[in-house]
Amino acid sequence: MSDRSSIPDQRWSIHPQEPDRAVGLAIESHRSPLLTQILINRGFDTLESIQEFLDPERQSLPSPIEDFPDLAISLELLINAINDKTRIAICGDYDADGMTSTALLLRALRYLGARVDYAIPSRMSEGYGINRRIVEEFHDEGVGLILTVDNGIAAHDPIARARELGLTIIVTDHHDLPPTLPNANAILNPKLIDESSPYRGMAGVGVAYVLAVCLAQSFGQTRDLQQSLLELFTLGTIADLAPLTGVNRRWVKRGLHLLPKSKMAGIQALIQIAGLSNEKNLKPEAIGFRLGPRINAIGRLGDPQVVIELFVTDDDGVALECAMKCEQVNKQRQQLCEQIEKEAIEAYENGSLDAKGDRLLLLVQKGWHHGVIGIVASRLVERYGVPVFIGTYEDDHHIRGSARSIPEFNVFEALEFCKDLMLKCGGHKAAGGFSFEADRLDEIRSRLRTFAHRSLKPEHLKPLVTIDAQADLSQLDLALHAQLDALHPCGMDNPDPVFWTPNVLLDEQRRIGKGHLKLVLRSGNQKINAIAWRWGEYFPLPSPLDVAYRLKSNEWNNEVSVQLEIIGVRRPQSHQTEFTFSDRPYTCLLLEKRGIQELRIQNTKGETLIIQKGQKIGTLGKLNQVMQEVDVSQSPFYDLVKAAVNALQV
Repeated sequence: MSDRSSIPDQRWSIHPQEPDRAVGLAIESHRSPLLTQILINRGFDTLESIQEFLDPERQSLPSPIEDFPDLAISLELLINAINDKTRIAICGDYDADGMTSTALLLRALRYLGARVDYAIPSRMSEGYGINRRIVEEFHDEGVGLILTVDNGIAAHDPIARARELGLTIIVTDHHDLPPTLPNANAILNPKLIDESSPYRGMAGVGVAYVLAVCLAQSFGQTRDLQQSLLELFTLGTIADLAPLTGVNRRWVKRGLHLLPKSKMAGIQALIQIAGLSNEKNLKPEAIGFRLGPRINAIGRLGDPQVVIELFVTDDDGVALECAMKCEQVNKQRQQLCEQIEKEAIEAYENGSLDAKGDRLLLLVQKGWHHGVIGIVASRLVERYGVPVFIGTYEDDHHIRGSARSIPEFNVFEALEFCKDLMLKCGGHKAAGGFSFEADRLDEIRSRLRTFAHRSLKPEHLKPLVTIDAQADLSQLDLALHAQLDALHPCGMDNPDPVFWTPNVLLDEQRRIGKGHLKLVLRSGNQKINAIAWRWGEYFPLPSPLDVAYRLKSNEWNNEVSVQLEIIGVRRPQSHQTEFTFSDRPYTCLLLEKRGIQELRIQNTKGETLIIQKGQKIGTLGKLNQVMQEVDVSQSPFYDLVKAAVNALQV
């Protein structure tokens, strides 16, 4: 049994509820009020905006050439290079975004007749982004045009060297902008375009996709190319946790339907190895948890060329061989993550660091594999609720690491705040990478602590659970699950909806697998199965609890049922009591809302009677649906209310 709290120490943020607006939109759109409340939370509060979000194909898209200032010159440079048989070289990155971007442009440029090759810097010996060695090797090999993907926006020195050597260089990237831009011939970065543009949230693979499709259109050759490019765009966008809004939502929704029947040998092999061959429609979580890690594992621990070959080959045998290498390396990655996470927890909990006091955790240890410490950093953020910077020694004199964040802390700004102490750093709001001289560790820890104290308040230092709406267990059925499916694809900026239910009893609970909890929850006469991933250390959870969860479907023995995925619990904010009236079971609880006491009485059908103290008119019906007004001073409500009050006073 862990010596930590018997429940996770979390903070809950529940969206303000607009029941009247939600019910009105539900009637207009023929949807559940729970769904329309979620859409209101996402900023869609008119019928027109809801219809456009749920059916993104209705959205009117501007031409990318209108939004990207350097797209026209980029196309001209590439068209001339292809027509003149100038050698083109792609400089990619070793994460899923960078590798899918590289493969996407390789496929497109080769299809269009370009002489093209690629290089990806070594994660272990060189780190992220284009460098002088790559530029000079490209020049020695006779390359005339360099195209960066998912990197280059801050690579001033290598780009200056490329121009000095007479090379043309086009930067395609999506990372945050440095104070000054490099001297490239053209730069494509969604951070350079208007914030209202639907292209604004694209990952590196999105920029590569736009460039490749526009180039193919210039040659009149999109028909046989666009499907494979869209599939790679979908994989890279989801694996890179890009926001699933704007064009990302529109194109990912298309791509998810294409992937299961992909004509690309590599994608079919990857789906087969990941055990997803029977999936008729893939969801982002299948890519995020099953396909993405197998791609990313190669970039973290292996040779990125395996993934590039996987996605450019048309040979089924080669594709299967590459996919099996991905599987093998991913298993190695899982073992390393478990080992380093365990060591990191022990190092912190047995050491003298104070994450809450410092308002962040900077943890450095020898022997950790740089390729996976970013994953471990994410897990420690979940565990401790503070920004986490993890580093490992490259040699006796240099430390290299990764950072992951919480919503209120900007990693990019934190690293910029320490830039004069760093050898190299970069990233974005939620994550970043860095390297520095080992003897600066204490100085950097102090500087980061200063930044954290300026950015964060003590109340920020707990894992955040963001909740969309309250629901009764009686509302959680396959019909609601089917309606919620309209929100997909879910991911960054459009997360899976989270509901909460107060005063839930835990009828059963047991540990399963590698530290998970299997639960049976009850509210009134309603029971439902639930799973809590990685919560084994909290066993046994106390009962009753307020629970926060996502709604999932579970298929077993050809039967489909609803199952809850628990993501948050807290001690009940109010006490629920069961009682009997006229031989029928009821539950009741007393809440305080904005200083006014409110009594809620619920029957076994999920119908709720709500009465505020001092009022004789209450409302009756199912929560989040149209409720009718009733006079509680009249029979039978008067006696029912009296019985509930008596039960609460026992």
